[in-house]
Amino acid sequence: MKLTILGYYGGYPFNGGGTSGYLIQSQGFNLMLDAGSGTLLALQKVLDPLQLDALLLSHYHQDHIADVGVLQYEWQLQTGPRKQDVLPIYGHMEDPLNFAALTWPAATIGKKYDPNSALELGPFVITFLRTIHPVPTFAIRIVEKKTGSVLVYTADSAAMPALNDFAAKANVLMVDTNFFANRTGQLWHMTAPQAGQLAHQAQVKTLILTHLPQITSFEELKQQASTKAGAAIKVLVAADEKNIEI
Repeated sequence: MKLTILGYYGGYPFNGGGTSGYLIQSQGFNLMLDAGSGTLLALQKVLDPLQLDALLLSHYHQDHIADVGVLQYEWQLQTGPRKQDVLPIYGHMEDPLNFAALTWPAATIGKKYDPNSALELGPFVITFLRTIHPVPTFAIRIVEKKTGSVLVYTADSAAMPALNDFAAKANVLMVDTNFFANRTGQLWHMTAPQAGQLAHQAQVKTLILTHLPQITSFEELKQQASTKAGAAIKVLVAADEKNIEI
């Protein structure tokens, strides 16, 4: 399983980097996970978007779906070989208006996932966990059937104990890490120490900090996470990593 990071900021693109979006590939299957602002341009550099097999959305905030519309236009307007006639876009049904927009004539079709059931997509088995966020949002656990390798994506969430079991023993854990340790008040995203603590409690192999604040140096953010994660866990920052073999 290969992970390519297409965007990694929360809220809005910054300094040449887009917001949340990832490409996950295995056995010729190309799965896009979230499609934030700037991710279509990043995708075009590594894969013809017409070769996507599916797009999977964690929730409908714009920094995770801003490029869905232009991806639909490309599938509508671009000619050339494609994997299938229309691109399936998987989303939850708790926001009917946003779900309805996933279908675009002759381009894409919205497919509902049940957050309480496993979803099989090509070489992957995918399960979900509702997170703590202002809108319905689901963390995503992706298991590669052939190897048993596990990628967990918290999506947007405040710290919550249920993520410890959901992320348990993951090969790679991508954590919404929008704040430094000194952030106070109501938190709808995790701080760097909380991300490190989650990785430590879940006993993962690699932690990737993503959904990052708009800064140009992430060393302090990484250090705060690493202190809580412990020496046994490799800590990476999504802004510095583009391709990860899982």
